[in-house]
Amino acid sequence: MTDAELRNMVSKTLTCRIDKRENCGEKMEQFLKRCFYHSGQYDSKEDFVELDKKLKELEAGRVSNRLFYLSIPPNIFIDAVRCASVSASSANGWTRVIVEKPFGRDSESSAALTRSLKQYLQEDQIFRIDHYLGKELVENLSVLRFSNLIFEPLWSRQYIRNVQFIFSEDFGTEGRGGYFDNYGIIRDIMQNHLLQILALFAMETPVSLDAEDIRNEKVKVLRSMRTLSMDDVVIGQYKSHTKGGITYPAYTDDKTVPKDSLTPTFAGAALFIDNARWDGVPFLMKAGKALHDRRAEIRVQFRHVPGNLYNRNFGTDLDRATNELVIRVQPDEAIYLKINNKVPGLGMRLDRSNLNLLYKARYSKEIPDAYERLLLDAIEGERRLFIRSDELDAAWALFTPLLKELEDKRLIPEYYPYGSRGPVGAHYLAAKHNVKWGDLGVDE
Repeated sequence: MTDAELRNMVSKTLTCRIDKRENCGEKMEQFLKRCFYHSGQYDSKEDFVELDKKLKELEAGRVSNRLFYLSIPPNIFIDAVRCASVSASSANGWTRVIVEKPFGRDSESSAALTRSLKQYLQEDQIFRIDHYLGKELVENLSVLRFSNLIFEPLWSRQYIRNVQFIFSEDFGTEGRGGYFDNYGIIRDIMQNHLLQILALFAMETPVSLDAEDIRNEKVKVLRSMRTLSMDDVVIGQYKSHTKGGITYPAYTDDKTVPKDSLTPTFAGAALFIDNARWDGVPFLMKAGKALHDRRAEIRVQFRHVPGNLYNRNFGTDLDRATNELVIRVQPDEAIYLKINNKVPGLGMRLDRSNLNLLYKARYSKEIPDAYERLLLDAIEGERRLFIRSDELDAAWALFTPLLKELEDKRLIPEYYPYGSRGPVGAHYLAAKHNVKWGDLGVDE
């Protein structure tokens, strides 16, 4: 590709949607002039020396910082890092590397990847990106909790009955099955995105907002967690389903997936944090593809009001009367709190209402994409939302024994129809811990 072809390609999606000042065209011109295409082999030092020469010409003696973004297959990470580090590091500024998941597929491979990266880079040069941590509402989680007196005192086993982390997509693997089949939903979504959000949600108050202080607290949460056992996990795989005259394919109908694949496309798990704050509180997670809707949310279900005066007004279903805080990460970002309220009128009828902060209604500004925020953070050297190696080790330590058992025993997933609410086992798992999934109610 020539520089002109690259610039043309970039210009098709380039906008000034975040910074809406007048001279947008001028800024875009300026930016595109700094885009160059350079071709070479990932594992060739000579090609990286060439890249270095080209960069030096363009940098023209100024202090230069270099950020390498590895959006490449994991089996060539190390080659690319070695060559970039040895042959194309910045001589007078910083050199940083952004690594995309998967960070290995279990404790062993992840530790090997970290060891290899650290042969060529310092920990503070490695930015492991998890785009869920860049989402606006995940960023807002700490603000909501630590800067509002009404939430922080309630954030413990004393008032919280259970916490749910729900991730669902309404489409299947659609041609990406080859990649997915090697990893499965637990590695793809749970062990990183959902576990990271759980650690942020459950951590103690950090000493400061400094990246290391926050990451120290997250590691403590991960290390306090009980190892997952098969009894607290449900796995599923979607099967073909015909609805409204349209037939939706099964996971194994994907051309890139082996016909006898047992890879889960759905998983539910109950996790426990064995520390003073969260002892006994079930943290339920579920993630799945080809479900009935697309959503990512955190649901905090509070305990029943002790000796509730209004019990008889609720009838037998006390669950309907409990307060619930919902943080909807996507789509339609929102934070709402379910409260009980009297329906206006002469009788005493109660219903549940939402105190709702719907972002698009309250804030007219466009919400930046998670990657926009994270790339900017990497350039500024802000590590708060990136994953440190001890954090990664603790996350894998939690899931590796379970993944190994699933694969060794070749456990068969429970099949669920494409477009359904997932396998029935997920309901039994919740019921076993005396929980109802919050996304399946009448008034979710």
